[in-house]
Amino acid sequence: MDIRKITVFGGIGKNGEPENVERFDLKMGDIISIVGPTGCGKTTLINDIELFANCNTPSKRKVLINDETIPEDFSFDPKEHPIALISQYTNFLSDLPVGEFLKIHATVRGAENIEQIIAETLEFANQLTGEAIIRNTAMTELSGGQTRSLLIADAVIIGNSPIILLDEIENAGINRTKALELLKNYKKIFVFVTHDPRIALLSDFRIVMKSGSMQKLIRTNQEETLAAGELKKIDDIVLHFRGLIRAGEEISELVLRESIQSLAK
Repeated sequence: MDIRKITVFGGIGKNGEPENVERFDLKMGDIISIVGPTGCGKTTLINDIELFANCNTPSKRKVLINDETIPEDFSFDPKEHPIALISQYTNFLSDLPVGEFLKIHATVRGAENIEQIIAETLEFANQLTGEAIIRNTAMTELSGGQTRSLLIADAVIIGNSPIILLDEIENAGINRTKALELLKNYKKIFVFVTHDPRIALLSDFRIVMKSGSMQKLIRTNQEETLAAGELKKIDDIVLHFRGLIRAGEEISELVLRESIQSLAK
């Protein structure tokens, strides 16, 4: 199926009342964020999207593709399922080397130039994580950040999933600025569950959650885009010093002040 858009219809919150956001549409190329405090129902919303809810989940939400009810094979046939969900809790049971894992997946997907696509996937993943992923490393030996970086790259390049759901990638130490830059090169639907202000402000719009309910839809305006640029300066400073700490450098107050002045320009 050629997916042009998906539509999410609101259901009910934890209190049983109808959600304030009655519906929203996601078109190919859109990047959106789901925001709100811990326990407000953000993950439940992306789970409803991933399951193509049809008024059959506790939230009573409904999800359509191209204004139509989801074909059953989309939900139950892994080859047809158009959504990749990168969750917070991802562990590998297989101790296959990374390269072998990617080779098997690329082969199953019918890729033609397998070595090239493996190299492209690893290059993508290694732009997101601080410690490079080596293709001979066992999957079970990857850190949390490496694991999620690899799964994002795998979903985008090998899986070529048209809809990708990402649950709090900032918690895994992923370079979120680089992630957004890379993902914008691909015409897919990206849905972020996030507490990160930069991801939220660089999205096309965000859904605000509270008490299990979609409370508000906010479209990003020009002022927020400018604010995101200022936040990037702060983020770059933090990333810079994180790199220094990881490299074993000692930080003095003078170095801190000079670096902040330099990076903030």
